[in-house]
Amino acid sequence: AVYAAALGLIPHARFTFAKLWILAAQAHLRARDLSAARRLLGQALGRCPKDKLFRAYVEMELSLGCVDRCRALYEKYVQWAPGSAAAWSRWAQLEAELGEADRARALFELGLAQRPLDAPELLWKAYIDAEAELGEVGRARDLYERLLELTGHVKVWLSFAAFEAAQDGGAERARGVYGRAFEQLRERQPEAKEEAVVLLEAWKAWEAEQGEGEGVAEVEKRMPRRVKRRRPILLEDGSAGAGVEE
Repeated sequence: AVYAAALGLIPHARFTFAKLWILAAQAHLRARDLSAARRLLGQALGRCPKDKLFRAYVEMELSLGCVDRCRALYEKYVQWAPGSAAAWSRWAQLEAELGEADRARALFELGLAQRPLDAPELLWKAYIDAEAELGEVGRARDLYERLLELTGHVKVWLSFAAFEAAQDGGAERARGVYGRAFEQLRERQPEAKEEAVVLLEAWKAWEAEQGEGEGVAEVEKRMPRRVKRRRPILLEDGSAGAGVEE
């Protein structure tokens, strides 16, 4: 009754409090009135849809084991927010956890096809992680390659190298990724100079962890050298003196 009264005072057309709707639904659940909880959350989504409300409703249905209801909610969620990487990611991850790998892949692909997409990097990472958790190393590797065609950002290269290093006997593959990354970043000089340094530092640290002194030395050879510039010391009258400074 308290929650109902509070909800009645809020001008939901202008703003709303998702937390209040959720607390009211939880009160119905504690009273063992599932129909009322569903009705209330459905009303909330109809009047003032919010990410938090969708998530809470899905969590409730999932806790009850109602997978088909979860799917129906996620379908409405992505219709309401087609550019939400989080919405697509959560739905796909649910399908993966249920053992529905093909469904999960289809959802990841649909999500990545959305334009605009608010956080594509989040969805790519979730997709790669899902394939890795399924033991699909080859598929995860292919996803990294696809992502690198879209962006050659150093963070993607570092993630790919770490992924390869984590596989059984993956040291050589990891070195191969580091090497490819360096060559591509070097081609983009000078705008990618800082990224190249970040990559080399990470590569050097990884080689040190492997106990490969030779590997560390090879990386150090690629490190940019600091060039010292020498200039003459000017006297008070502006003429050049005998000495120089660095």
